[in-house]
This record gives sequence, structure tokens and C-alpha cells, in this order.
Amino acid sequence: MQSIGHEWTINEMGKEQEKDQKKSAIQDDILLATLQLFAEKGYFNTSLTDIQERSGLKSTGAIYQHYKTKQLIAAALYNKILDSLSISIDDIRRRNKKPVDQLREIVGLFFSLTDQAPEIMRLLLVLQIREFLPEEKPLLETAALQKIYKILQAGIRTGEVRAIDHQLAYAQFFGIIFQTIRLILAGMLEKQAEAYQSETWTAAWGAIAKK
Repeated sequence: MQSIGHEWTINEMGKEQEKDQKKSAIQDDILLATLQLFAEKGYFNTSLTDIQERSGLKSTGAIYQHYKTKQLIAAALYNKILDSLSISIDDIRRRNKKPVDQLREIVGLFFSLTDQAPEIMRLLLVLQIREFLPEEKPLLETAALQKIYKILQAGIRTGEVRAIDHQLAYAQFFGIIFQTIRLILAGMLEKQAEAYQSETWTAAWGAIAKK
């Protein structure tokens, strides 16, 4: 009887795990569809029906089993992207000791995303997040960006970056980086982002590097 009970417990655990995996897969489909639609149409022009159709669900009722409103979907999407970005920045900081090398790889990450996942960069740099997620932290206050501030502060301490306020250093450096990416996303620069990465890095780093 103990063996039977043990097998039953294992079977039930397996079923729960399978159920959780299926739920997670559906949520990922919903978030991916939402990301694509927001990039194409914006938040306000995207309906739950649009999301349901793009994600391949049979009805909007299937969405409600996971997210009660479009705003909650948007919040989940925004936070998932920021969590992933924060993890990537942690990895970059572990791989590189010098702030200049950390910044160079972060810039590489943003340009790579612009080519490979432009919807993500549109969400972060083009859409006005505060208009539909007023309770979420703006990009500059998120954990990912705070880690970039720390890199700039470290660069100032080591003498790689000019002795200026770290927020001013951020504005001067990433102002050039992000404006270039916005031009690429808008189609005003015709080549792939990778083609502009080196030149943009040189301009941005030159704006803050200690001479």
C-alpha cells in the first residue's frame, strides 16, 4: 500500500508539473503576441481580441484565465523584459571587470536586440509606457538601469569616465545610443543596427570618456 501511495503521489506531482508547464507556455504565447501587436499598433489600438487571435487561443475567455485585463498583460510583459535585461546586465558585469568593457557589451546587447528583437526595443524606447502603465517604474528607475548607473559611477571612480554627475553621464552617453536606435526603428537609417554600432559607440564613449 505504501508503494501504491508513493506512485500515486509521483503521478500527481507529474500532472501538476505538466499543468504548470502548459500554463507557462500559454502565458508566453500571450506575452509574445502582445509584444508584437504593441510594436505594430501601439497599446491603445490593440484589443484583447487581437491578442487572442495572434496567440492562437480559441477565445478571449482563455486569456482571462491568465490575465484579467490588457493592462495586466502589459505590466507582465514590461516586467518580464526588464527582468531579462537586468539578468543580462548582471552577466555582462561578471564577464567584464572594467566599466568601459561593461558599457561596450551593453551597447552591443541593445544593438543586437534592435536587429533580432526590434519589438523589445520599441517597447522600451518608443512606446510611452507611463501612458498605460502609470504605476510601473519609468525605465530610468528600474533595476536594470540602476545597474547601468552603477557602472558609470564606477567608471568615474576609476578615471575612465569624466568626473561629472552619473546621471549627466548617462544622458550624454545613452542619449546618443538610444537616439540612433530610435532612428533605426523608425526606418530613417536604412542599414541593420549592427552597421552603425561601432560609429555610435565611438561617438557616445567620446562624450563621456576622460581625455
